Amino acid sequence: MGETARRRKLPDWLTVRLDCGENYTRVRGLLGKHRLNTVCREARCPNQWECWNKGTATFMVLGNVCTRGCRFCGVPAARHLSAPDPGEPAAVARAVAELELNWAVITSVTRDDLPDGGAEHFAACVREITSRSPGCGVELLIPDFGGDNEALSTVAGSGADVIGHNVETVPRLYGSVRPEADYRRSLDVLRTLVRLAEQKYSVKSSLMIGLGENEQEIESVLSEIAATGCDSVTLGQYLPPSKKHLRVERYYTPAEFDKLGRAARRAGIAKVASGPKVRSSYLAHQLQGRHLRR
Repeated sequence: MGETARRRKLPDWLTVRLDCGENYTRVRGLLGKHRLNTVCREARCPNQWECWNKGTATFMVLGNVCTRGCRFCGVPAARHLSAPDPGEPAAVARAVAELELNWAVITSVTRDDLPDGGAEHFAACVREITSRSPGCGVELLIPDFGGDNEALSTVAGSGADVIGHNVETVPRLYGSVRPEADYRRSLDVLRTLVRLAEQKYSVKSSLMIGLGENEQEIESVLSEIAATGCDSVTLGQYLPPSKKHLRVERYYTPAEFDKLGRAARRAGIAKVASGPKVRSSYLAHQLQGRHLRR
C-alpha cells in the first residue's frame, strides 16, 4: 500500500509542470508591487505555478518569519520579530481588487510574540477586502493563538466566510513534527470556532500525510475533527521544502487519497478535498462551491 519514500524520487503523480505564463508573471509582479508575502512562495508550495497561472495566491500576513519552528514548514523561525505592518491589510485588499478575485485566502506566520497572536490584523484584512471588493469571499487560515478565546472571538466576528485551522498530523507525531503545538489545543480551536460560528462561516481543517502515520491514525483524526463540528477538510501529501526538513516516509497513491476522502465523508465531514497535490488553501474556492472570475 502506498509507495516507499526511500527511493527519494517523486512518483509520476506528483510531478509539477513549471509554467511561468502571463498570469504567473502578472501575479508575481503585483505581489512585488504591494510588497506582500504569500504562503505559496515563503513555504515553497509545489502548486505555486498552477495557482499563480490561474490568477490566485494565498496571502501570508504578519511577516515572513515565524515564532515557531515546525519541522515540516519552509518558513524560517525566530524569537524576535518586527512589529506588524499596519498598512498590510489595505495592501492585501488592493491586490485582491487588482486581481479581481471573488475568493481571497489569508494566512499568517504564528506570532506568539503578539498579545492577540495577530487576530485583529486578520480581522482588519477582512474588513479592508470586503470594503474594497464587496462581492469577494474571504477565507482565513489561522494559527492556534495559544488557544486564546478572545483572539478566536475576534476572527469569528470578522465577517470571514471560512475560518480554517490545520491539525496537520496525527497526535503521535506532534512531538517531532510540531514540537511547539498541541493536538488537543488545535481540536479545541476548531470546537470554539464552530461554537462561535452561528452559521456565519464554515470551519475548515487540514491534514498532510506521508510523515510516518498509518491509515488507522488518519481515520481516527478525521473522526475527531468531525466531532468538533468542522465541516470542511483537506488531505494532501507531505513534501519537504528542503533537505533540512523532515523526510517523506511514504508517498500515498491517488487511489489511497480517494479512499481517505471517503473515510472523511463517512466520519461526517461535508466538504472534502483529498489528493496528492491538495493543500489547505489549494483551489480553496472550489471546495466552497465558488468560481473565480478570471
